[in-house]
Amino acid sequence: MNITVLYFAAVRELVGKDEEKLAFAGGTISDFALFIVERHPPLAGRLASVRFARNETFATSDERIEEGDVIALIPPVAGG
Repeated sequence: MNITVLYFAAVRELVGKDEEKLAFAGGTISDFALFIVERHPPLAGRLASVRFARNETFATSDERIEEGDVIALIPPVAGG
């Protein structure tokens, strides 16, 4: 299936881009987390505090990803 992945803040810096379209075999947000670390090794060990959103809504780890979904990786952000 084809999905769009959006990277924000520190995750964007680690990946080196803010967006990409990917072919994902399917599964849950947890499956996707494993997939994206394989694709972008600098993310290894850094996703524990990252929130995942599916189609602009925060997603649970067992939520299924569907064709055409937009998945965002959102790290904690400090402001001031």
